[in-house]
Amino acid sequence: MSLNLALKVTDLDNVATIFANGITDGTEVEIRDKKGQSDFTKVIGDVPYGHKIAVRDIKKGELIIKYGEEIGIATKDIKKGEYVHVHNLDSMRGRGDWKD
Repeated sequence: MSLNLALKVTDLDNVATIFANGITDGTEVEIRDKKGQSDFTKVIGDVPYGHKIAVRDIKKGELIIKYGEEIGIATKDIKKGEYVHVHNLDSMRGRGDWKD
């Protein structure tokens, strides 16, 4: 049996990175954090190795946090376990038009 693992690096993160191959819609994955705590969720969508899933529900307009850094903004509501990528997030990196 293979380990379907996703890692959440900081307490601020609302996404976790998948570290497994063959993660398809409905696959159960274990989300672990650096404290050793874990949570299980079913993935929504097919998620390639190294890509992200939501660790909780994320509302449209909410910042996406990965590795403790703001990497984008949700362009629609995202459910826990859902694949987070260009179809539901707008990147903030290198844009120059995002102001704090």
